[in-house]
Amino acid sequence: MALIRERDSKRLHVKSKLMGESLVSKSFLQGLEQKEQFRALPQVSVIKIGGQSITDMGAKAVLPILQEIVANAPEHKMIISTGGGTRSRHVYSIAMELGMPTGVIAKLGQSVSEQNALMLSTLLMPHGGIKVGHDDIPKLAAYFSQGCIPVIHGMPPYGYWEHLPAQGSLPPNRTDVGAYLLSEVIGARQCIYIKDVDGLYEDNPKLYPEAKFIPRIGARELQAMKLDDLVVEWTVLDMLTRSRSVKEIHIVNGLKPGNITRALKGEHVGTIIYNDEEN
Repeated sequence: MALIRERDSKRLHVKSKLMGESLVSKSFLQGLEQKEQFRALPQVSVIKIGGQSITDMGAKAVLPILQEIVANAPEHKMIISTGGGTRSRHVYSIAMELGMPTGVIAKLGQSVSEQNALMLSTLLMPHGGIKVGHDDIPKLAAYFSQGCIPVIHGMPPYGYWEHLPAQGSLPPNRTDVGAYLLSEVIGARQCIYIKDVDGLYEDNPKLYPEAKFIPRIGARELQAMKLDDLVVEWTVLDMLTRSRSVKEIHIVNGLKPGNITRALKGEHVGTIIYNDEEN
């Protein structure tokens, strides 16, 4: 970059298109050139294992899923992301009763997600499982070169700086959001959410068995439906509409053997929610 000197001064500045511009100007931001985003790990799949839906069920749910992941490890590079589950809901309840601010509640949720990451990485240890933190993202390629299966807690690192929710005090950016943002920052091949249901329904299928199944839908279209409940966190839909690399998410029932394998191969299993903003 060229250097320019202030008139009647010895001070130097780096010349750039952002020099002297307001970074909050809407017209200026719209005019910025958008380059294709660099994808550091485009062959990697991020797999989010649900906390309440999978991990809290214990060995009967967790062990077969980990066995399927290990069986796919020679062919597919994977990062395992963990949810919080019932224990996080318990600590959220206590924290809200005590009047804790959203940022503190977010920190509490992170600790539970990290407990699950520790358990899963320990179970995967004989097969190269390794627990990683957010600061270890630049080391992922090195771990993959050694045949590791990285396991990371899903709570995004907003912590005390968690965004304020539109309603209530629960942090809007939780482990589903964290898994998706991880996929975006590394330019992952895909982002798969492992749940205990077949995918997205128009209502909670555990409460309403007659609820209609939705195999594929755009994020904006889904937002417009204004459903009362959703199989992933609402903020994930907002992230999808702004996606640069990972244009869709895949929701599969991990309790059905073979579903994870099929999803890793690119087959349509369960529900796909995609970025329909560009269509």
